[in-house]
Amino acid sequence: MTQVAQQVEVLGKLNSEFEQILTPEALAFIADLHTQFNPTREKLLSNRALRQKEIDSGKYPDFLAETASVRDGKWQVASCPEDLLDRRVEITGPCEKKMMINAFNSGANAFMADLEDSLSPTWENVVEGQKNLKEAVRRTLSFNSPEGKSYRLNEKIATLLVRPRGWHLVEQHVTVGGAPLSASLFDFGLYFFHNAQELAKRGSGPYFYLPKMESHLEARLWNDVFNYSQDKLKIERGTIRATVLIETILAAFEMDEILFELKEHASGLNAGRWDYIFSTIKKFSRHKEFLLPDRAQITMRVPFMRAYCRLLVKTCHRRGAHAMGGMAAFIPSRKDAAINEVALTKVREDKDLEVATGFDGTWVAHPDLVPVAKDVFDTAFGSKPNQKFKQLEDVVVAKEILDVKIDGGQITEKGLTNNIDVGLQYIESWLRGTGAAAIHNLMEDAATAEISRAQIWQWFQNAAKLDDGRVVTMDLYRQIKDAQLKSLSTTPGNRYKEAAEILDSLVESDSFAEFLTIGAYKYLDK
Repeated sequence: MTQVAQQVEVLGKLNSEFEQILTPEALAFIADLHTQFNPTREKLLSNRALRQKEIDSGKYPDFLAETASVRDGKWQVASCPEDLLDRRVEITGPCEKKMMINAFNSGANAFMADLEDSLSPTWENVVEGQKNLKEAVRRTLSFNSPEGKSYRLNEKIATLLVRPRGWHLVEQHVTVGGAPLSASLFDFGLYFFHNAQELAKRGSGPYFYLPKMESHLEARLWNDVFNYSQDKLKIERGTIRATVLIETILAAFEMDEILFELKEHASGLNAGRWDYIFSTIKKFSRHKEFLLPDRAQITMRVPFMRAYCRLLVKTCHRRGAHAMGGMAAFIPSRKDAAINEVALTKVREDKDLEVATGFDGTWVAHPDLVPVAKDVFDTAFGSKPNQKFKQLEDVVVAKEILDVKIDGGQITEKGLTNNIDVGLQYIESWLRGTGAAAIHNLMEDAATAEISRAQIWQWFQNAAKLDDGRVVTMDLYRQIKDAQLKSLSTTPGNRYKEAAEILDSLVESDSFAEFLTIGAYKYLDK
């Protein structure tokens, strides 16, 4: 246990390398951020709970009357830094050395190093991630594999963006005044403290992706944190740039307001499709008219997802910001060319749709997908860095965003089985410290597991029927789960018993758990 200024305590294990990250000065900085901003964070989280009660009682979200002047006003976000002008392909992944180097060297325009959904937040992972980021900024990041292969950064690498954890999470290994530190402020603060000045010297800046926000007030809090941090380290305001993931259905109604709150720091919005689907299920989980079919049937072409994407593009381009598309999660197979052909065709179709919609860039999860995505955007853009000039004039109204009907949509035993299977496999992987899990040729993160367990809960609570007429019951869930566990629990040292325990607690609860990662966090570092 380490104590700084009798206020900050580090409960996690320290070694000489970790002490270079968790210096007394760095700890004092993040403790200061927590002291200044945590009361507002907690108030905003309590606002989320109140808003959920309103939705449960039938008061559905709409565009805010009190911020109509912001939506109607003629304003734009700050002009874009040179190294964020062209973002046609961004690759994402956890802050793990080998994956980071491969991502930086992939030919993508930008790399989002993830401290959130694709990083299991073990103490070693979060501190090692900060160490790796510090080395990446200074171009010293390297890795030697057990097989003797050497990995080094190329001379030209992708522009770095970092995604901290969301406002709802805490870092239990560091306390301030005896209470756990905000995970958002831990992740942001350490990265900013160690790298902001170095990045500015190198002609770049501290660039972030901000996850899981549900209102413009949460964006305002981030903006206050940015201004305070820049002032504290004597860095010019506006040096920080942030892209906000619109991955909650409530944020979809406040896109203009979110950009406005972050105006001098904003660089775009991203269509965080998987978490957006999860949020839609979660917020309306007790309303039968919001029952969604199998996850595989909720594509980007269904009406409510098209409305969300079109509104995002329209909002961004009107405000001079980048509109970033969603994830292509396919992992190419080294053995099966037929699987690759089918999957790459789907990836290309997905990216074609994004370009046609007006997006300025997209996400991929694997280096082998960079050329496919780039080809689509290169063909559309030519020598232009983006298509922010493309304006969408038609209006998307609240009714379109909330109309989740999908023609021909069905709930099937296959869909239920897949949700149970993916839920178990992802949680088990997460418990072992791997937050980016390869499952069925897809790179899955926490969002996929969230959709999976949310659908099971929603289907059971609303007595949903399968396409063959059977009702989704707890007995059916347990029967399928036991069968899946039997086939999965064969590898030594696995944590499927705990994964099943966690999934059961989520699915069998009378109330909907906000995030699986909150309850599962206590299982880490055992």
